[in-house]
Amino acid sequence: MKHFLKIWILVAAMVMGGALPPQLVGDNAITTQWSAQAKSKKKKHKNKHKNKSKSKSKREKASLPAKSSLYSNSYQSSPSGKSSSSLIAVSIPRGVSNQVINYQSIRVNFNPSFRIPNCVAYELTATMVDMADAPGHESRKSYNYARDASVKACPENWEYRGSGYSRGHMAPAMDMRWDKTAMAQCFYMTNMCPQDIKLNNDHWRNLEEKVHRWAKRDKRLIVYTGPIMGKSPKKIGKNKANIAVPDAFFKVIYAPSQGRAIGFIYPNSPCPGAISKYAVTVAEVERRTGITFPSALPKHQCQVADWE
Repeated sequence: MKHFLKIWILVAAMVMGGALPPQLVGDNAITTQWSAQAKSKKKKHKNKHKNKSKSKSKREKASLPAKSSLYSNSYQSSPSGKSSSSLIAVSIPRGVSNQVINYQSIRVNFNPSFRIPNCVAYELTATMVDMADAPGHESRKSYNYARDASVKACPENWEYRGSGYSRGHMAPAMDMRWDKTAMAQCFYMTNMCPQDIKLNNDHWRNLEEKVHRWAKRDKRLIVYTGPIMGKSPKKIGKNKANIAVPDAFFKVIYAPSQGRAIGFIYPNSPCPGAISKYAVTVAEVERRTGITFPSALPKHQCQVADWE
């Protein structure tokens, strides 16, 4: 019986893939050896499967597109108790053509009739500014003006050529250099207006640079920019009848933590002089544009000294 049992155990071990020594010493020795080998084999198989799963998980994670944690957290609750998503939402006047486009870092209220934005809004934090100004930031030379194919009325880049106007960014590239996607999307033509070349290169740029610095100092700003239209705007573009040219431009800046807000209106022409010459209240921008800004903004402040 014992001899038969040894043979049975030996056959079972061979079937299971175990390796027994050529000489067997007693039933207990056989059982103990085989059991230990079986456990060892099972443990190796389990570890191999676990390592394979970990490796697969890492490969899957690496294959996912990179997502900026900075952006994903950027529309959380603000110090004012308002979320950034509610702060960048504006109310466009009834009857004005408007299509809301939510890009990664900017919200465009696009006017399909005029083929320019009604208003572009975005959040700018000190962290974004630090990244935008750091060595190795995204360079605007690497990006081209482009049509957003998802927006039917979006102009083509070439439609501005020979018009005498520049493609004026409403959300400036300098504020988007912190991220590739943000930078690429700010070059969509949905973010552009026909802007006087000298205004774009000089005094409007000077205002944009100040906002950039204010964001670093105040830690967080909400910025709104857009055109002010005349009754019968000039047109440029295909057949010179497609893209409306604004009479002026507005910029509204809100610092939630400080409870400060201010507006600026610049004619669409060369604008010499200090920015104080063009400072207005948020209420004045609302009056001139018909746009309603979030109720959290102080509507009647106009103290440039509070910002400089």
